[in-house]
Amino acid sequence: MAVGRYTTDLEQGDVLGPIEYTMSKFVVREYCHANELHQACYQGAEPAFAPPTLVHLDKLKLYKVACPAGTGPTARIHYQYDATLHAPIPVGVKLRVTGKVAERFEKRGRTHVVMEIDMRTAVDNRPLVTYRDTIIVSYQSASERSAA
Repeated sequence: MAVGRYTTDLEQGDVLGPIEYTMSKFVVREYCHANELHQACYQGAEPAFAPPTLVHLDKLKLYKVACPAGTGPTARIHYQYDATLHAPIPVGVKLRVTGKVAERFEKRGRTHVVMEIDMRTAVDNRPLVTYRDTIIVSYQSASERSAA
């Protein structure tokens, strides 16, 4: 487990979380404003909902708790993600988020880490979002690969 270490140390099978929090209208509004999501449901209309991509912030929360040493000796690159919305994420509802490192593999000199994140309601465990996120945690240049 990467507790106390870097995100670059995450290994397949590591479990991050759970973390629990209540989705606030302020967080939704600010996130959506920054991402130019101007629909009324994100900007203060009732009822307010969070966009599925806001789960990306939960990934960062999981990293902060599980890997307080930070990103590691190399930069982390957000490579790709896929978010599946099972139900709208309402404001004011207590949420539970967990993450699991599904894969860690090498491809063309780059170390990829795939994490699956699951967001559910904390009270009745209803699924809201599943999120599959791939990051690159190390990179080897072409000259470094040819020298190896």
